[in-house]
Amino acid sequence: MPAQPKPGRYHVKSFGCQMNVYDSERMGDVLAAQGMTEVDTPEAADVVVLNTCHIRERAAEKLYSDIGRLRRPRADGSRPTIVAAGCVAQAEGPEIAARAPDVDVIVGPLAYHRLPQLLQRARTGRVIDIDMPPVPKFDALPARRTGQASAFLTVQEGCDKFCTFCVVPYTRGPETSRPAADLVGEACALVARGVREITLLGQNVNAYAGGLSLSGLIRELAQIDGLARIRYTTSHPRDMEGSGGDDLIAAHAQVPKLMPYMHLPVQSGSSRILKAMNRAHTRASYLATLARVRAARSDIALSGDFIVGFPGETEADFQETLSIVHDVQYAAAFSFKYSVRPGTPAAQMPDQVPEAIKDERLARLQAAITAGSLAFNQASVGRRCTVLLERPGRKPGQLIGKTPWLQSAVLAVPGAAIGDLVEVEIVSAMPNSVEAVPFTQSQVA
Repeated sequence: MPAQPKPGRYHVKSFGCQMNVYDSERMGDVLAAQGMTEVDTPEAADVVVLNTCHIRERAAEKLYSDIGRLRRPRADGSRPTIVAAGCVAQAEGPEIAARAPDVDVIVGPLAYHRLPQLLQRARTGRVIDIDMPPVPKFDALPARRTGQASAFLTVQEGCDKFCTFCVVPYTRGPETSRPAADLVGEACALVARGVREITLLGQNVNAYAGGLSLSGLIRELAQIDGLARIRYTTSHPRDMEGSGGDDLIAAHAQVPKLMPYMHLPVQSGSSRILKAMNRAHTRASYLATLARVRAARSDIALSGDFIVGFPGETEADFQETLSIVHDVQYAAAFSFKYSVRPGTPAAQMPDQVPEAIKDERLARLQAAITAGSLAFNQASVGRRCTVLLERPGRKPGQLIGKTPWLQSAVLAVPGAAIGDLVEVEIVSAMPNSVEAVPFTQSQVA
């Protein structure tokens, strides 16, 4: 174990989903509460945390690549303490220990609140903690440090859906929801630190049941003075179908602070493939849900997730995926090649699709998604809206913020600051962003 000065410096690198981004921030909170200082690069750190994702094989391999770089001695002969955290650590803890003996701490996503104790124990040898403790980690986490304009807030973890391609039920456990009172308290504390927008996170966020429904929680949070915007991700179509999604859909029409954006992954446009995935929705039921959403909020921006090359996917199945992209007209979407995940039912399915075919289909799908995103952004030109300024742009005086539809907006507003809400007009569009100009010199409080 390398010697490390106290209190030390740390760096957290996050792979994968927004839940991992949140967890990385919270691990930073835990380490900062011990007097440690965050640094921007692993080269400057005494402790490097690699917060991993297990959804795709490439994400897992990135862990070992980074470990290989970190284990090399520095000029003074030292190396950092290496922590493998997150879902790969949970699923493959013993394998990591065998394959990467230089890793000092292996900790799962439900145990990272114990990171200071694990680091202390690791001074005398490697430590593995991949338990799923009965006491929620949130009860042991310190106060949030964020002073950013926008922040994530995990409200629900785990999954009971058991899609045949997915490891989340095995790495994050069953669906659990945090008490609504705790979330309101944490949201109030975030707003007191300058947060203007909160995104509610969950593996199946619309399955939230912490004393309120998700729509009930949104309505409660909307009462917080100073909180300007509310978002949520990721929803599951199964929990949106029929009357189950009525209250959440209604909230989009009734709660002004709830932004007109919904991420609802479909994964495939083929009902046959959806059945093989155990998604429990069909192409028709998914489209019916989107029709209900658009009837409630006509300007809503929709995004989704897609997997190409699932076992048994034919060209005809893939054409159905392309057609649903065309029919829905997504504002944005994320697409991936199917990746075999050990221990999942899909890993044992026959008719695995060759990699070359996956690559070719993914290229066609991404071209369709990019065209749809550009069309959505181009349709926004001339629209007036409010942008929440989040960070500096690349050029002097340039700022980047988010429109209500989650578009990245690039603009220059003399005298404006991060966290301001600025009224703008969208004047041009690119596939991944829009350009805007202020149409009034006044800023929205």
